[in-house]
Amino acid sequence: MHAPPTGLSYTIYYTALAVIAVPGEQFRALKTPSVDLPECAKRTANLVTVGILSRGKCGLSRCITLYLVSMSVTDFLVIVTAVIINRICRIYFPGSFLDITPVCSFTNAFTSAARLTSVWLTVTFTFDRFVAISCQKLKANYCTEKTATVVIGTVCAIGCLINIPWYFVHEPIYVIDGIPWYCRLREIRHTSPAWITFVWFDRIATPCVPFLLILLLNALTVRQILVASRARKRLRAESNVENQNDAEMESRRKSIILLFAISWSFILLWMAYVVQFLYVRIASNYKIQNNDPIFILREAGNMLQLLSSCTNTFIYTAIQSKFRAEFNKLARYPFTMFSKLISKSRN
Repeated sequence: MHAPPTGLSYTIYYTALAVIAVPGEQFRALKTPSVDLPECAKRTANLVTVGILSRGKCGLSRCITLYLVSMSVTDFLVIVTAVIINRICRIYFPGSFLDITPVCSFTNAFTSAARLTSVWLTVTFTFDRFVAISCQKLKANYCTEKTATVVIGTVCAIGCLINIPWYFVHEPIYVIDGIPWYCRLREIRHTSPAWITFVWFDRIATPCVPFLLILLLNALTVRQILVASRARKRLRAESNVENQNDAEMESRRKSIILLFAISWSFILLWMAYVVQFLYVRIASNYKIQNNDPIFILREAGNMLQLLSSCTNTFIYTAIQSKFRAEFNKLARYPFTMFSKLISKSRN
């Protein structure tokens, strides 16, 4: 049965996660007409990260910005569906229309699609940075705004199509006055070879293969950077400019820090989820009770992988000084406007 875990700790955690991941009225500056913002940023006023990145004032290329914006949007959708709808609403409002079988089947399928898309956008971003650093011949054609748009659109379309079967795997627990209520997995989910294969494919695609790809791409990227750094140091030594700042290497250093921070936060926060899935499938232990250690591991895995959907904003803030400056500007905007209103009222 798809029901959220009950208890004060879960309620506090998911509520806090939603509040952190979906900032609201304090950033109303994004939709103030007097602020010079692109139309896309105005449409996504409640997504602070999307709004800041869309302005294009963070010193990032348009290609990188598209990947980071798309990752932020899909992370936001994960928070809305998995945290707010599937957990918070069902904790605070049990028995609402969200518990009608077609509705909860749709939200579960949409959550899986948003999660898969978010994970694979992280992979495509990692690959884009690998090409930019390690494949100079391919960089000019691949690391472009047009290619990024096509890649992002393809990942989103495939993510939605692959997760359509999740809508049909649920059945109602009760039928009251002809209305089916609540969702539980059909028995065929654990007995049908087709469904077993699909579930294994789903878990391998999210996040086992991304784990391996990110580790491989990061290893190749680090190797290339080390080789390039040694060669560049030799050239600078021969030119007697070793005491001067190397702008290109500094730019690469910031880019790789951003890449590694995003990649490794994803790996660490998804690790418990992967371990729990592998244990349950290997041990064939599908009936998990509350307070069972496997139940605790499963919920810990769910909580951590959902946390990964709101960590990128903090990563950008910590690493990107220009992003941090834009974020601070937005945070100060309400107080600045309030101060101006007070001054005008006094005058």
